[in-house]
Amino acid sequence: MSIERRVKLVEDLFQNLDLEISEFQSKTSLHCKMGCGKCCTNPEMNASPLEFLPWAFHLFLNGQAEKVLTELTHKTTPICHVYNPLSIIDNHSGNCSSYKYRGLICRLFGYGANTDKYGQLRMSTCSIIKQNQVKNYEKTTEAINNGLKIPIFTDYYMNLSQIDFKLGNIIIPINKALQYAIEEVLKYYAYRPMPKGFKNCA
Repeated sequence: MSIERRVKLVEDLFQNLDLEISEFQSKTSLHCKMGCGKCCTNPEMNASPLEFLPWAFHLFLNGQAEKVLTELTHKTTPICHVYNPLSIIDNHSGNCSSYKYRGLICRLFGYGANTDKYGQLRMSTCSIIKQNQVKNYEKTTEAINNGLKIPIFTDYYMNLSQIDFKLGNIIIPINKALQYAIEEVLKYYAYRPMPKGFKNCA
């Protein structure tokens, strides 16, 4: 399957997820703290290369892929390369420098659920939401137990792996996933003509 086709399928999956999250937020009123980027600074964040394929393809079309790949190759910190902290002193405040192309894990965390060993859905969210939105969080937990629809991690990752079984099932540290995604795009076009129909094609 072509890179363009895989990128389109991943973007379609993300669009469905964004709609589901939007509906979930409207029913629960849960929200991230403005300007908070604490979850992005988790040094143990893992992801699959496939969820960053749209990001890597975007870089390629704009002639930035090789530059960013070099940066990732020499990166020593495990914190996501795409995260942009507001200051050196407080790296928990910041934003994603490529929000439109953020990965599946970035979209799911905070508004997704996992199934525990008892078969119950457990919302996977941060301590800031739990502590600062106590009533909403408790009401949401109760609503989920009573059937409120919430995006489920395993469902979305299963759908992702159906697009590309290999790239969707490699779960590695996030910066390695970013690097792998860029390498996949560059390798694909090494002996192929540049994609047609893209305005920003470098």
